[in-house]
Amino acid sequence: MNSNLTHKSRMLMMAAVMSLPLALSACGSESQPAPSPTAAPTVSAAPTPSASPSGSPEPSGAPVPTAKPGEGGSTGSDKAAQVKGIMELARKGQIAGVEYAAHTGLFDDVEKKWGKPDKQEGAGKGQYATYSKRGVTFGFNKGMLIFDVRSYDKALQQLALADIKQTLGEPAEVTVNGDDTIYTYGAGSQYQLKFVIPKSTGKVDHISVYSPQDAKNLMAG
Repeated sequence: MNSNLTHKSRMLMMAAVMSLPLALSACGSESQPAPSPTAAPTVSAAPTPSASPSGSPEPSGAPVPTAKPGEGGSTGSDKAAQVKGIMELARKGQIAGVEYAAHTGLFDDVEKKWGKPDKQEGAGKGQYATYSKRGVTFGFNKGMLIFDVRSYDKALQQLALADIKQTLGEPAEVTVNGDDTIYTYGAGSQYQLKFVIPKSTGKVDHISVYSPQDAKNLMAG
């Protein structure tokens, strides 16, 4: 009997030992936490448009408006080009917009095409004829040869002495006639270019393209 009990006891112990790893494995699997689901990718916030100085959003890459040429008045480069153009014509005895030149033009031809002047009077060494609507005055001698062409174009009246000197330098001669100061520049061997600036305005009133040799009274005996 004792031998039978001993045998049964051994069998039970062996069974218990064999079942122990299974029990431990089951316990281990139950104590392990279940894997968490894969996290969704983080979505970054859309970029916030940069704000303008006033606080309103301003789209990125929007073109920045720029000033148009000529806005805000004539620039220094515009005036320099204007003065250069005046001098280039003066070397030919001309002013802008007028085909009749000093030293070569005849006042007879002007009258045929333009008609009688609004005013004509003797001054200095000849006669001066003014066409007010055109802003032009011609000086001519007794032989009708034009020796002086003057322009009163409003575009000239934006120029100051500093604008002229910056382009042409110092004048060859400065004279005063009442309220007017006259700044004279050589324009080639034949002509003089005169800028007439009243003290009251400080801006050009008119210009004169003048041929000194033709101002003489060629018809005098």
